[in-house]
Amino acid sequence: MALPVRQPYRQQSRQMSTDPHNELNPHMDHYIGIDVGTGSARACIINSKGDIVGLASENIGLWQPEQGYYEQSTNDIWRCICSSVQRALNQHSINSDTIRGIAFDATCSLAVFNEETDEPVSVTGPKFDNDRNIVLWLDHRPAEETQKINSTEHNLLRYVGGTMSIEMEIPKVLWLKNHMPPELFAKCKFYDLADAFTHMATGNENRSFCSTVCKQGFVPVGVDGSVKGWQGDFLEEIGLGDLCEDNFRRLGGVHGVNGKWLSAGELVGTLKEKSAIELGLPAGIAVGSGLIDAYAGWVGTVGAKVKLSSNELSQSSAHNSHEQAFGRLAAVAGTSTCHVAMSPEAVFVPGVWGPYRDVLLPGYWLAEGGQSATGELLKFIIETHPAFQQAMSTAETYNANIYDYLNEHLRDMQAKVDAPTVSYLGRHFFFYGDLFGNRSPIADPTMTGSAIGLTSDKTVDGLALFYYGTMEFIALQTRQIVEVMNKAGHKITSIFMSGSQCQNDILMNLMASACEMPVLIPRYVHAAVVHGAAMLAAKAASADKSGKTEPLWDIMDRMSKPGKAVLPTKDENEKALLKAKYKVFLEQCNTQQTYRREVDEVIGTWGKTDADKK
Repeated sequence: MALPVRQPYRQQSRQMSTDPHNELNPHMDHYIGIDVGTGSARACIINSKGDIVGLASENIGLWQPEQGYYEQSTNDIWRCICSSVQRALNQHSINSDTIRGIAFDATCSLAVFNEETDEPVSVTGPKFDNDRNIVLWLDHRPAEETQKINSTEHNLLRYVGGTMSIEMEIPKVLWLKNHMPPELFAKCKFYDLADAFTHMATGNENRSFCSTVCKQGFVPVGVDGSVKGWQGDFLEEIGLGDLCEDNFRRLGGVHGVNGKWLSAGELVGTLKEKSAIELGLPAGIAVGSGLIDAYAGWVGTVGAKVKLSSNELSQSSAHNSHEQAFGRLAAVAGTSTCHVAMSPEAVFVPGVWGPYRDVLLPGYWLAEGGQSATGELLKFIIETHPAFQQAMSTAETYNANIYDYLNEHLRDMQAKVDAPTVSYLGRHFFFYGDLFGNRSPIADPTMTGSAIGLTSDKTVDGLALFYYGTMEFIALQTRQIVEVMNKAGHKITSIFMSGSQCQNDILMNLMASACEMPVLIPRYVHAAVVHGAAMLAAKAASADKSGKTEPLWDIMDRMSKPGKAVLPTKDENEKALLKAKYKVFLEQCNTQQTYRREVDEVIGTWGKTDADKK
């Protein structure tokens, strides 16, 4: 494998003339992280201290040909990546010759290419004749394929929380096999989206443990008797036996035989000439092994410099040791929320994906819980309330977003009735919010919502109360996930948040108080994920002549910035209230399942004779 080259600097006088800051540090190295989300591609440039010095984004296309179908295009996204990189460089006067490495994170989506031409293969049936070659993570077309996969009860399902989610990629591959012309499917090769972009950047076929272990059913060699990583008997049983050919070539091959697997940020290869020209970067710079976006959020948050008490720190390890990460849950909050935790040993948690080995730090295990909708749930509850337009209009007069306005309205309501806390306002309102199904810990996409305490209030007060109940639900469900994980063997004592929800002070206080542990907010609230991707680039650029790179945790420890801690309430009355609300929350969760089961048993007998019922 080619090692990254160190580009010679241009004339110093020219460099100084374009950026006067370079007079102070004319030889500053820079690293680029790329974050491909559901709606946009972002480029983040950091310096050798980990400071963000350039940031740009570009909206990407999203197509929905049918209900429940979501598609994207790697060609479209690559154009957006190139535009973002060039704007980040130009707008901040950063010389491209100072860039030492680049790395990608992306949503856990399936990308399909033609093995013969390396061109995109359409995933849009029935004609399969456009360049939309990505089946997005939230695409729910393979419902029957997912059911078939889980009916096998194959041992590898233990490593994805007991059942394979419809959001994962093997069900999507199986759907393509069932709907594509056979001659077209036979030419397809498959990537997780982050691996697709490292492939486009380097031209090689190396894969990341994160992408394949977390979303494609790959079990690292040596785990539970795994010999080749890919489980041939599983693929044969579900109808994908043709992917076993030539040592799983179309999935990336077998490590050390016809493929190579890498942990986060390890050197994948170097930037090829064509991609370098398109990005506006020097050819030959280091390209780091990528991550699924939630795991880049872990990299960008859990190394934050924060003061924690002895209760939240491992007393057997140094304060900056990677072992401190075992007690830190990374919560990456956006449309949905992903919860990522690391452990020294495999911990199996029902309803939580994993355990996954080697995906971040070699030899260590990751688990991924999550909430199907948090940001999307808040948006839905607010926008469907009768008082939404009135509240939105008022918020605009104050030049505030709807969330800040409703938070302030809740405080006004508190003051008006002289309530001891905001939580007191919602004492008799009990909202259970699985309107988009449950990812963890129930792992049931058919879960729904419920509310006790509904009134006929159509005013902004009523909207604010419903909004508060939704925030309370998000916090209480987070506690449920943490408790289930800790009961199984994790030792989570703090939550490291990222995403726009970090700016919601009422939600963050609820989270800390409901979970009875500190919530840590990073400096780069909106850029924690892409900041993590940039750290992967720094790791790749550290490769020596043998390809060995600096440990990722050392880079995180050096480049992570101070964060802010939100501590649990000290108000004993509020603690007691939230404990009582949590008890009701659990009853709502369990009772819904009981009610549905009892009704299903009754209607399951409809149309059957007495003999059938026996």
